This record gives sequence, C-alpha cells and structure tokens, in this order.
Amino acid sequence: MAGHNDFEKKSSESTNDLPTFNAENLQSNLKVIYYSRTFMSIIAGVIAGILGFTSLKGFIFYFLVMGLTSVGLVAKTGFTIHKFFDSWNQIVLDGFFGGLMSFVLFWTFAYDIVHIF
Repeated sequence: MAGHNDFEKKSSESTNDLPTFNAENLQSNLKVIYYSRTFMSIIAGVIAGILGFTSLKGFIFYFLVMGLTSVGLVAKTGFTIHKFFDSWNQIVLDGFFGGLMSFVLFWTFAYDIVHIF
C-alpha cells in the first residue's frame, strides 16, 4: 500500500504538522480494499455453499469473514491506518455490505452444485 507522503517532497521550511494525502495513493489504497473484499466475498460464498450453511448461519459466516478481512487489512498497514487512509472507517467499513451480493450469488451457486445436484 502506498503511504501518504510517498510522492511528496518535504520542505525544510514547512512547519505544517497537518497530514497531507496524495490523491492517487489514497485512491489506489481504496481500490485494494474494494478488490480484497470482493475476492473474500466470493471465496466465503463458495465455502459457505460447500459447507451447506443455510439462512442465518451463512450470513453470520459472511460477517465473520468480513471482520477477519478488516483485521487483515489493518495488519497489512502495520496498524497505522492514518498513514494510508483518511479515517479508520475507510478500512473497516468501506465495502462491508458491497460484497454481500457477490457472497449470496456464489453461496447459492456452490450450495446448488454440491447439495442439490
């Protein structure tokens, strides 16, 4: 992941302590989160279908996987979220429900293949 000062030249005259973010790096980091969550949603849906989860068990499994994904993304940043993102909400909650449709699609697909046919 790209840090917020990777492409910025620091001036020795500047005494500004406010963090500056490079828009390209921030956008790239948000894409990484989006793609990671989508990938994990698909994998979790297939696993939930193969294991035969139905109704509430499947949705609990999805939220568990998304929670673990959030922890993994925070660990990837080295637990310094504000170096790579504006706020912790972007890494923890961004795309949390966006992958739900992919999860349900692959969950039902895998369940139908394994348990119905």
